[in-house]
Amino acid sequence: MGHLLKLTTIALLFMVSPLAAQQVPITTYTLDNGMEIVVIEDNRAPTVTHMVWYRVGAADEPVGKSGIAHFLEHLLFKGTKAFPDGTFQQIIEANGGNDNAFTSQDYTAYFQHIAVDRLPLMMEMESDRMRGLILDDAAMLTERDVVLEERALRVESDPGALFTEQRNAALFLNHPYGTPVIGWKHEVAALTLQDALDFYELYYAPNNAILVVAGDVVPAEVYALAKQYYGPIAASAGIAVRIRPQEPPHTAPRRMVYRDDRVANPYVIRTYLAPNRQTGNQQQAAALALLADLLGGSGISSLMGRRLQLDEGIALATGAFYNSRSYDPDSFGIYVVPKPDITLEQAEARMDATLEYLLENGVEPERLARSKRQMLASQIYAMDSQSGLARRYGAALTSGLTLADVQAWPEVLQAVTAQDILLAAQQLFDINASVTGYLTGPEAAQ
Repeated sequence: MGHLLKLTTIALLFMVSPLAAQQVPITTYTLDNGMEIVVIEDNRAPTVTHMVWYRVGAADEPVGKSGIAHFLEHLLFKGTKAFPDGTFQQIIEANGGNDNAFTSQDYTAYFQHIAVDRLPLMMEMESDRMRGLILDDAAMLTERDVVLEERALRVESDPGALFTEQRNAALFLNHPYGTPVIGWKHEVAALTLQDALDFYELYYAPNNAILVVAGDVVPAEVYALAKQYYGPIAASAGIAVRIRPQEPPHTAPRRMVYRDDRVANPYVIRTYLAPNRQTGNQQQAAALALLADLLGGSGISSLMGRRLQLDEGIALATGAFYNSRSYDPDSFGIYVVPKPDITLEQAEARMDATLEYLLENGVEPERLARSKRQMLASQIYAMDSQSGLARRYGAALTSGLTLADVQAWPEVLQAVTAQDILLAAQQLFDINASVTGYLTGPEAAQ
């Protein structure tokens, strides 16, 4: 089976254009219990990155249980019968490796980076905690306090983070992307041991997971190890197609002012609802990705940077960003940090004038060509990172994309025209589907 899949992969790589052919060799398998396996060959060093991605994130949480996905990520380090509490990371460090985990709206992932001959040990340990986690009230309460402290440090002590929470909640009227990954404080404080166990039993299963192994490995050998360690784990009967509440029509713009005496540099930011990358149809997302780069992705060489920072001299910083790789439609944002003598209203007016300039004059061909070169270069440079390769594919696959989508993305970007970008901008900049926010100090009331 492995040899047939390998041949198919190689054939596909030779059929595509030189841009897409800059991908590394990739082989895929599926175990009988439904677990998907992606093997990325990278023979530059005798190391391996072993990652298990679960198709569950904050946007899949039960209503009223925000933060449970991230909370469970913490709890997974609490130990099993075979590897008691505290020994998991100790063993990895003793073997010269490092490990960690992270949670997003769409996935939860666990990884180890270690010498390639330790891969069997990593699979033994990770497969053990997929279903063998041992939890009690003491462990749960201790880790819940850790999560609350993390929220206090990363969110409540940062006006910008609090502001972002409020803007996201206003942008998404119905979709769970409006709920923070770390959870609302009052809901995290009320999470129980049973909440964690229920979430774990439902979602932490092989048929809801993708194993990504990148490094100096032989695909058939990785498959054999995966079959040995992950193959015996039973699938979860409760895994269903991910269907989340979607946004209703947005018929009114939203505005907010967030005041905090800790704010040193006030700014204006607007976020719009935006389509995400669609499997087999990534053209609109590619146009939006280039639009973000052209508008504000390259500092003072971008359109907003050149006009507002250099020509008009009213801004300290400008930027634009686009969240394309999400399971559901997400957001596109633009912001301006004005100079101290410029009000936020003035900054917003000049920001809007820049959008109008773009819509009226279109995209300059030489600037588009430069953005394409820069984005292609960044994708090529990213291939130098073994863990980056593993994350690139794991994040895409758990967000509803396919291997073919990932491999086609560089070509799709290069095929975007100036007219494509202009059309995408015209569809995007609907003020009714936006939130405009001012982050400022209380003494600088606008």
